[in-house]
Amino acid sequence: MIIKKGDLVELNIIDLAFEGKGIAKIKSDLNDKDFVVFVEGAYPGDLVNAVITKKKKSYAEAKTQNVILNSPNRVNPKCSYFGVCGGCKQQSLDYQTQLRYKQNQVIEVLQKIGGLKNFDVEQICGSEKIYFYRNKLEFSFADKRWLSKEEIQSNKIFENDFALGFHIPKIYDKVLDIEECFLQSEISNKILMFTKEFFLSKHIDAYSTKTHLGFLRNLVIRQSGKTNDLMINLVTSDENTDLMGEYVNGVRDRFSEVTTIVNNVNKKLSQVAYGDYEIVLYGSGFILDTIGDYKFRISANSFFQTNTLQAEKLYQCIVDFAQFKGSEIIFDLFSGAGTISLFVSKFVRQVYAFESSLSAIEDAKINTEINSVKNVSHSCIDLNKSMLAQVKNLPKPDIIITDPPRSGMNPNTINDILFLNPQKIVYVSCNPATQARDLKLLCENNYRLVKIKPYDMFPHTYHIENVALLERQN
Repeated sequence: MIIKKGDLVELNIIDLAFEGKGIAKIKSDLNDKDFVVFVEGAYPGDLVNAVITKKKKSYAEAKTQNVILNSPNRVNPKCSYFGVCGGCKQQSLDYQTQLRYKQNQVIEVLQKIGGLKNFDVEQICGSEKIYFYRNKLEFSFADKRWLSKEEIQSNKIFENDFALGFHIPKIYDKVLDIEECFLQSEISNKILMFTKEFFLSKHIDAYSTKTHLGFLRNLVIRQSGKTNDLMINLVTSDENTDLMGEYVNGVRDRFSEVTTIVNNVNKKLSQVAYGDYEIVLYGSGFILDTIGDYKFRISANSFFQTNTLQAEKLYQCIVDFAQFKGSEIIFDLFSGAGTISLFVSKFVRQVYAFESSLSAIEDAKINTEINSVKNVSHSCIDLNKSMLAQVKNLPKPDIIITDPPRSGMNPNTINDILFLNPQKIVYVSCNPATQARDLKLLCENNYRLVKIKPYDMFPHTYHIENVALLERQN
């Protein structure tokens, strides 16, 4: 069978690829070998009609046009915006099936990209909550509402083009106006609707990415997973003291659950949900959350694990894998706001935490002080460059914990780890593909991959975290 871009083909889906696309195989007329097609919007067991969107020499990509026969693992999605907003692409797949494929995908990536074998695989840890699990959610304001084909065809008339919701993938100037989302909490949906109605009643304009005019940019809600703290952060293009005062009064009248309200003022052209400076409108300007025995102060722009309950389980896995004896020197790389450093501190002699973001370091120092922890120190180091000069006066680490961004570790960092030669490495990753690449380099240089344990931090998405333990071979 010869296919080309734009063809409509019938495909039987037999597997699920790493980033959530269905896999189909067809016979090529050129060499009678299986030709792989990655199909968006399809699950194993589906029979679909799909349009070829990209054709390469050894594979093709396609998008599902319609499902002829449903996989037995398909379920009805909970959200009415499913398939449009792009946030929960696997919500129509049974959750236990999601977990099974995620675990298989991690193993396959480590084997194919890393060439790794003979390692133990612990059962994937699913999320206790598969809805309302996020402690932070960002909504965008827009002066253009995204309209579905049905709304356009029906000539549906809206009183205005104001929208508050989510950007649809690859559409940057319009926002899907929503009334509820199942990612955070019921109270966040009520705050969302109140905020929208309040500013509509005041005829306040949303920011335009084309004209760069308009006041409202983002609504960010942060909610503690373990305490009752709740923050509203309004990101605007300028200050308006009177308007913000009215908004605060309105929120406080209706939502006793809100403990602090801040206004980030972003005067830049870039569409980011934080500001050049911040005004605390009500409360302390931060919330408190806990992971394990430790409290963390979270400001509007702090980084903090989004799924608090799962983060605690993942951090316990680090402890379990490392098997601390109490005398260890630990290097914590990409340490962020110090969550891992503090969590492991009571099990070891000393933790040296390294992070390139100065604001994250400041948060980490505050969190260390809040918890009265004395055996953790934080340093600002660019981990894309060699850190050996900065750590030459420190004792050599017995164990290195590393939790890099999705891009993985820079070769400089890997070389530094190899030079420091710790007995164990615990590698936490939000991208098994780059993790596999890095593990390959480490395992080619005197380390052995002992075991892994995947964690599902984001149900109904293709994202997966993985914890890996490596040990020095001699």
